Amino acid sequence: MEGLSDATLLRIGIAVAAAILILVILFTSRDKPGQGKRTVARAPAGDRRQEPTLREILEAEAADAGPSSLDADEMAKMERALDARGDAPQGDAAVAPPPAQGARPSHDFDKIVTLYIAARAGSAIAGPDLVVAAEKAGLVFGHRNIFHRMVDGHPDKGPIFSVANLVKPGYFDLREIQSLRTPGISFFMTLPGPLPALDAWDTLLPTAQRMAELLDAVLLDADRNALGRQRVANIRDELRAYDRQREKLTIKPR
Repeated sequence: MEGLSDATLLRIGIAVAAAILILVILFTSRDKPGQGKRTVARAPAGDRRQEPTLREILEAEAADAGPSSLDADEMAKMERALDARGDAPQGDAAVAPPPAQGARPSHDFDKIVTLYIAARAGSAIAGPDLVVAAEKAGLVFGHRNIFHRMVDGHPDKGPIFSVANLVKPGYFDLREIQSLRTPGISFFMTLPGPLPALDAWDTLLPTAQRMAELLDAVLLDADRNALGRQRVANIRDELRAYDRQREKLTIKPR
């Protein structure tokens, strides 16, 4: 669009990124047992990769949960509902399949840390390039059809962090990965997780930096600003304080 700077275009391209994570949860949980099935309108073939507007996401959320805000508490509730849904057995002899890599063993968390990778102005991230970069960065494809970074040797502990698409509905369809073009991806980790918060961050950050380099893209913070040293230092301070608070809660009084 004429008159807009590259930085503005980048911000517009990912302005609803955090909300898309909620849309992933709403979309994949539409067949939850005991509730009416959720109907998701499918766009024409040529429009399937368009980004949702903020209005669409808010309306979809309101239809299921009533008035709410896009905060960590609401996201936590929806994710717990999704993870608790599982796959119900069909018939007496049916057995539920084991959870895919990336499924969280615990549904309780109180903090979400997010980073974004955005394609440079005038370009997009190609699906095949994304898969190669994810593999080189040590990610695995799994639960909810998104990428995850697992604890080495302990996949049962759940993901350290996950990576979703910025294009609705937020997951990656590997059957159409050759034609995928996306303006960006989101990295998010929920806390508490399998590692202390600061250790998890020290795993997430270099992975995101590596993928941004491989994809020739821009790494942004949760406010969609370029991730600089000062912001990194602030995040580390926040997570160090979070770890200290968690330690206090787990120390039993004498």
